[in-house]
Amino acid sequence: MWQIRLTALILLLGGLGIGYFDYASQVDPNARFPFRLGLDLSGGTHLVYRADISELGGADVANSMDALRDVIERRVNLFGVSEPLVQLEETSALISGQKEHRLVVELPGVTDVDAAIAMIGQTPLLEFKLERPQEEVQPIIDAYKEAQSALEEGREVEQNPLLLEDIYTDTGLTGRFLDRAQLEFDSNTGEPLVSLVFNSEGADLFAKITRENVGKTLAIYLDGSPISTPVIREEITGGRAQISGSMTPVEAKTLVGRLNSGALPVPIELLTTQTIGPSLGREAFMASINAGIWGIAVVALFLILWYRLPGVLAIVALGCYVVIMLALFKVIPVTLTAAGIAGFILSIGMAVDANILIFERMKEEMRRGKKISEAVKEGFARAWLSIRDSNISSIISAIILFWFGTSLVKGFALTLLIGVLVSMISAISITRTLLFAIETKKEGEESAMKRFLFGSGIR
Repeated sequence: MWQIRLTALILLLGGLGIGYFDYASQVDPNARFPFRLGLDLSGGTHLVYRADISELGGADVANSMDALRDVIERRVNLFGVSEPLVQLEETSALISGQKEHRLVVELPGVTDVDAAIAMIGQTPLLEFKLERPQEEVQPIIDAYKEAQSALEEGREVEQNPLLLEDIYTDTGLTGRFLDRAQLEFDSNTGEPLVSLVFNSEGADLFAKITRENVGKTLAIYLDGSPISTPVIREEITGGRAQISGSMTPVEAKTLVGRLNSGALPVPIELLTTQTIGPSLGREAFMASINAGIWGIAVVALFLILWYRLPGVLAIVALGCYVVIMLALFKVIPVTLTAAGIAGFILSIGMAVDANILIFERMKEEMRRGKKISEAVKEGFARAWLSIRDSNISSIISAIILFWFGTSLVKGFALTLLIGVLVSMISAISITRTLLFAIETKKEGEESAMKRFLFGSGIR
């Protein structure tokens, strides 16, 4: 008997310890394990993109979508978002029935939707263009001047292909050869500079271009517009270049982030945007907490009034269950949404349901005249099969929802799955241990009061 009571004491102390961990890690702003709240609870921006995979082969879709997620994650991280969520979804279009590949981006705390869209969706096109030879440039300049004169005189200007050409020509050196970009500042003027470092192939090509074109202008184009037109003074080896000009530090930092993030492997189209304000998120969070508190309080009251002493022990086990779940949410970590909290509250009801099955079986055995100790054993033995089967069906349902559901459904399914698994431990192990710890096997000690305390209902 003392071994069981020692085990019960250890379980109670362990529950108190986990509860203190939950409390301490929440009140400390610098805690290592805070709760991760989703957009609907913390506020932020929710973006859904559709990926155009029409040009990809079937075998390349998965790799391209993974690469797309990696690129977007890098861009989001450069945006400075706390705990962003970037995930892929595969859905079926309602009209065509064909599968659509989507990218879901959640940015907690971000309310500037336009800035977020610009950071995520823009793909920088970095090009290095070389000044054309003079014999090619002069006809372009002459044609341009002639066209200007004709326009001023009101004469019709024929479309001249030369007017559509630039005075710079492609060199083949693009952002594809870029290894990394970093922000620097001029030691003399304090002007922000963007330092470029090419990979080995790009370094060789850059050295060849500068070696063969000393004295010429090498224009740096970004998204089709020249942003810098330096003159080549000498051959540049080592694969390094600098972009300078009238840039603010913020603009230079943004450019560095865009260059480092790389190009998108597949085109994306923005489908929907949703912005949730911090105040609305706070209201949803408090409503979810209040719902959980009221739910637990009502369930606890029912257990005490209907199942008496076993009900009290079930509440203790339920308290251990709640603190274990909260600790798992922090440690895993689980991003809590309103749907996720709903799944958690539902799992609380399922944990109580397991205890009710056990107590009802105990009541049946006591009505048959069995002693309390025998009724407890038989109650757990007979209720286990029902608890096992119902929990397995719930686990299968949660796995299916998580596998095929959207991001909101996955949050519900994940918390429900964890809750069902933990509830089996709390209902079978903790409640059983506490019941065995207080019941006695000695003959003649089962008074009417004790049978009343272990009874249930109005009897």
